[in-house]
Amino acid sequence: MTETLSHALLKAFYKAYANGDGAKAAPYLADDVEWCISGPVDVLSYCGTRRGKAAVVDLIARGIPSVFRITSFIPESMLVEGDRAATLIRLSGRCPDGRIISYRLAHFTRFRDGKIAHNLSIIESFNAAEQVLGHALTAHDDSHAHYGDLIAV
Repeated sequence: MTETLSHALLKAFYKAYANGDGAKAAPYLADDVEWCISGPVDVLSYCGTRRGKAAVVDLIARGIPSVFRITSFIPESMLVEGDRAATLIRLSGRCPDGRIISYRLAHFTRFRDGKIAHNLSIIESFNAAEQVLGHALTAHDDSHAHYGDLIAV
């Protein structure tokens, strides 16, 4: 039987997540949780797939904070229906060198028995990578391109 979730449950999890508090986030996670964050793992080391509660708790407590400290995590829009939720979030943070970053992400979350069983995070990875690195990324060399040329990126 599908359990109906509340916005309050998801907001309580997000509070622990944003604070980097793995211990407070752990009770919201299924033992076999799968957490996937889209993005370039070689630039944003917190991206990729984590399986199991211990791996996700480590991501929350150490993985993300090793790249930046979350200073603001605002769910701008949240849709909860049955055992699934979709959330559009504005994240802001501070890199170790003091630079401030800000980007949007979407979480698509599936719950089982009132706990997060699966989460897919889709982030503005190109934008996030540029901000974390502190410089623009070049997708291709367009020095020989002319107006109207088709360029693959």
